[in-house]
Amino acid sequence: MMEMGRMVAEAIMYIDREETAGPEYKPFCPNIYKWASQPGSVYIADQKVRVERPRLRGRQGEIQLKSYKRMKEPDGFSEELLAKVLRGISCQKYAEIVIEAAQAFGVSPSTVSRHIIEATGKQLKEFKERSLSDLRAFAIYLDTIHRAGEAFIIALGIDTEGKKMPLGSWQGATENYELCEELLADIERRGLKLTKRTIWVTDGGKGIIKALRDKFGKKLLHQRCTIHKDKNIQKHLAKRYRKEAHRRFKTALEQKSYEDAKEMLLEMEKWLRGINESAADSLLEAIEEILTLHRLKVPELLRKTLCSTNPIESMFSMVRDAEGNIKRYRNSRMKQRWLASVLLYCEKRFKRVNGYTSIPDVIRNIEALEETGETVKVAA
Repeated sequence: MMEMGRMVAEAIMYIDREETAGPEYKPFCPNIYKWASQPGSVYIADQKVRVERPRLRGRQGEIQLKSYKRMKEPDGFSEELLAKVLRGISCQKYAEIVIEAAQAFGVSPSTVSRHIIEATGKQLKEFKERSLSDLRAFAIYLDTIHRAGEAFIIALGIDTEGKKMPLGSWQGATENYELCEELLADIERRGLKLTKRTIWVTDGGKGIIKALRDKFGKKLLHQRCTIHKDKNIQKHLAKRYRKEAHRRFKTALEQKSYEDAKEMLLEMEKWLRGINESAADSLLEAIEEILTLHRLKVPELLRKTLCSTNPIESMFSMVRDAEGNIKRYRNSRMKQRWLASVLLYCEKRFKRVNGYTSIPDVIRNIEALEETGETVKVAA
């Protein structure tokens, strides 16, 4: 189901065809020749994926590639093999991993198919190290995904035209300040201009917030994920209060104006104070950052897009069922196997975000508020 897995799967099939029929002008067997390609599908880590299927033809008709036949089986391109592929990619062993994957399907690459291996390796490398200099970031989502006891910070950008683009993933033992600094440094190194007019949507992790505040100071435009905060408040409460707490929180955020929304959240804080001090404190410390989009007068449709880190969660929802089949992670590199592949897989399927036509108006609002200094409101 993963784009990097798809790249490798297609490379294996082309290698298989090359090794069976020979080069274009020096065929091994005059009775077997290459016969264009057509859309097909294979299984990668239990997920059905569309591929471009190279074809062979003989005197009796089409000759099915053994690699394609195996990949048509649900356990053909297994999770274990996908993990191995992505470990190799994370170590920048692009060509080597294509060879190893091909051998897993009984295909032994030689100098005949070396050009296919090199082309696939180059494609994988370019994605891993690609430049971000052409991205004009309107908003950037940051969220922490936990895998096998380690934290992975995922960055997803939205440009000024409403298009989404995965920026990458960074791994650490925990979501800490140093890891977040590394994240910011990496995307800048790859050419992304980080400005004070970019809206940052985060899960509220302390390391992320500290790194952003150190980078942008009081000019930081930080929208706290409302879903994370809602859940955080509810975990402090007895079950009998959770439904009402959720209702109050949701109703406050549905208000159109910053003033009305803040008034309702402060009323909710007073209500919580009589029930659970920790829940009230959790809300109070984040009120201003919960209402950043209201303060910037972001229209409702676009506000729904930007009020949570759900776009990142959605990318990973497609792999969690398959991931449950993995009993253990052997090493650090294997822990990264889903991340790079999910990002690339999703990018080609992204649509513009809901409410993208309002982005120019929001940018003008930010510029106007910047002149008055009113964008400067952060949580204590």
